[in-house]
Amino acid sequence: MFTPKYPPPDSAPPTTDTTPTVPNPAPIQPTQITTPAPVPVMPVSHRPTVQLTPGSALALAAGGGAVVLVVGAVLVSLLLAVAITGVSVAVVAVVLRLLIKDLHNHR
Repeated sequence: MFTPKYPPPDSAPPTTDTTPTVPNPAPIQPTQITTPAPVPVMPVSHRPTVQLTPGSALALAAGGGAVVLVVGAVLVSLLLAVAITGVSVAVVAVVLRLLIKDLHNHR
């Protein structure tokens, strides 16, 4: 079930050899000096560079600030919910303790 399923080998498209056939080249004379062709320098990354204009930088800063505010509000509300739950459980525990103590004292 979890093993990969490979296509059969004969379903691959045939490859064509496009290398040109060159007859025996002429021997290089001692007077001929050959230099290798210059290799074009390719950029490290083919992705376009992002240029920030003042407007886009301001929008980016405002968006980041909005994200920080929203995440902060969510975290504070979760912390507040935990605190309120803890206080309410503590109050219920004190009331139950008083009720049980009161039941034992009236006997």
